[in-house]
Amino acid sequence: MQRDENAPPRKIIHVDMDAFYASVEQRDNPELRGKPVAVGGARERGVVAAASYEARAFGVHSAMPSVTARRKCPELIFVKPRFEVYRAVSQQIRAIFADYTPLVEPLSLDEAYLDVTENLMVIASATEIAEQIRARIRAETSLTASAGISYNKFLAKMASGQRKPDGMFIITPRMGAAFVETLPVGKFHGIGPATEAKMQRLGIHSGADLRSMTLPFLQAQFGKAGLHYYWIARGIDDRPVQPDRVRKSVGAENTFVDDLVTLDQARAALVPIVEKVWRFCESGAIHGRTVTLKAKYADFRQITRSRTGHIALASQAELAEIAFGLLDPLFPVSKGIRLLGVTLSGLGDEPSAPADQLRLSI
Repeated sequence: MQRDENAPPRKIIHVDMDAFYASVEQRDNPELRGKPVAVGGARERGVVAAASYEARAFGVHSAMPSVTARRKCPELIFVKPRFEVYRAVSQQIRAIFADYTPLVEPLSLDEAYLDVTENLMVIASATEIAEQIRARIRAETSLTASAGISYNKFLAKMASGQRKPDGMFIITPRMGAAFVETLPVGKFHGIGPATEAKMQRLGIHSGADLRSMTLPFLQAQFGKAGLHYYWIARGIDDRPVQPDRVRKSVGAENTFVDDLVTLDQARAALVPIVEKVWRFCESGAIHGRTVTLKAKYADFRQITRSRTGHIALASQAELAEIAFGLLDPLFPVSKGIRLLGVTLSGLGDEPSAPADQLRLSI
């Protein structure tokens, strides 16, 4: 992860659209402006895909169950997602990026890393480039974007969240280590609630605490991720911006605070995971044939179960049905389940036959 100490620092920008899906809906429907809006399903088992800043003021956020969101904000307006519109706007934004650098790594429709160390506009200042990009996004799409500028991807990502919405933040090489030291570990990109809870139990509450841990200790506690934590605690991240990455799979997983011991608990826990995977598939027009379920038990034993169809899945209902079919035979369990994950692979063409013609084989 370490770069040549004599190499000049990279200039990385992380651009993150502000409440992207919800902002597009408010842009296109003036009646929604200034009101709490959630993009997603209002049904009982629906999940919020995006929330406007007016909705966030009530504690509504993405990946929250719709019933919880409605309880937090009774005036919440649910809007059905229009992924074809979001994709079109995303292409507009990526065309702007392409005017500045070919080194663009999209993370989703609404965010991307840009390496502007050497750029097409021959502009020395990454900050100036970020300002120009944000101004053009506003002018060409009537939407706002926030940007983080730093010398590596981790810090650029962390910086983009510092001045949201419609803001910008710079972390220079001189600031990097000090910025990380004061950061609560729960704010680190890539550290989820379960990992945060484990770090808290180990006495790791801040970047400074994380930096005080030895590499062998972190590797023993967190496996391969320990090396990554060791370096980012020092403000070091040598991952390059990777344009045009070929995606081989789409997946999501969740580690639970309390182990799952019944099938009903596990089925309920699997619903938002399936929702998240399918939402990403819809947003990127991604289609796949192989569904893999991952389960990790309380004793850290891990198993996977997969099924592959003859054609790509056509709906979220199909994905859920297959995932449940892989989950059900695992019960009853002798050890509780601490993690569940769902991955869709075999990515390729769109479904070419009706859903009722899908035949699966183990």
